[in-house]
Amino acid sequence: MADPGDRERRDRDDEGLSGLAEGYRKAAPFLAASTQLVAAVGVFTFLGYWLDKKLHHTVPWLLMVGAVVGAVGGFVSFFKTVLGAGKDK
Repeated sequence: MADPGDRERRDRDDEGLSGLAEGYRKAAPFLAASTQLVAAVGVFTFLGYWLDKKLHHTVPWLLMVGAVVGAVGGFVSFFKTVLGAGKDK
């Protein structure tokens, strides 16, 4: 539960911000969520590629599994952040 003083404190923090800075502050959770999505897909895809090369697989099954796992995990994190951002207010 937010303290009533939090709103006043937040308003004072925002007083000197330009419109651009205020926009970035509001967009920060969404920028972070999209970065996490891209990073999850990239890391798990690379991990699958690396394991395929290390295990000398001719068909890149682990690369495909890594890409799917990264995409699913990234989207779950993305939607938790995006859908949860509206509940903070």
